[in-house]
Amino acid sequence: MQRAEARPRQHPEGAALGGGSGGDRAAAAAAGAMDPTRLLFQEPSLYTVKAIFILDNDGQRLLAKYYDDTFPSTKEQKTFERSVFDKTHKTDSEIAFLEGLTIVYKSSIDLFFYVVGSSQENELMLVAVLACLFDSLSHMLRKNVEKRSLLDNLDGVFLVVDEIVDGGVILESDPQQVIQKVNFRVDDSPLSEQSVAQVFLSRLIPSA
Repeated sequence: MQRAEARPRQHPEGAALGGGSGGDRAAAAAAGAMDPTRLLFQEPSLYTVKAIFILDNDGQRLLAKYYDDTFPSTKEQKTFERSVFDKTHKTDSEIAFLEGLTIVYKSSIDLFFYVVGSSQENELMLVAVLACLFDSLSHMLRKNVEKRSLLDNLDGVFLVVDEIVDGGVILESDPQQVIQKVNFRVDDSPLSEQSVAQVFLSRLIPSA
């Protein structure tokens, strides 16, 4: 139930100053709920991320996860990804605005990493997701963040993404925590793909 406002308000003739009838209070509450100034200060949604995708230096999809129906079909998703790539791959900026969406991105050798949110989304939250994704993959791939290495370990990359964002909700922004959780999932699953296990085993074996 909403608390009564502290400032005095005028009451209709005959209404008791002690609060009025239940019907009056319900009407006042309904009026408050419809107040547009209250709508402006609603709590932000937990669903921060609309999509994460990784493209190669030709703009081809290597990995993509969409968390709502903004682009419901694969064809629409790939058309959007191509538009984003065309807008960003030759710029030094780290943020773009396209089709009413906020996009933060980062490149590495022959890869482009993108995190997409709504136009009202806090850019710092999206940047935190992007940084966590890149740093987690850099750690997992032993700083060899390039196309061939990513494709060789794609199962592990999907696990990393799933530990950072689930259903559009940010779960983790600390790369060390992400790697620990992915390690736990790999160790705990007897049906894990061999390539996933190799990703983490390789981190324990010194390179020649």
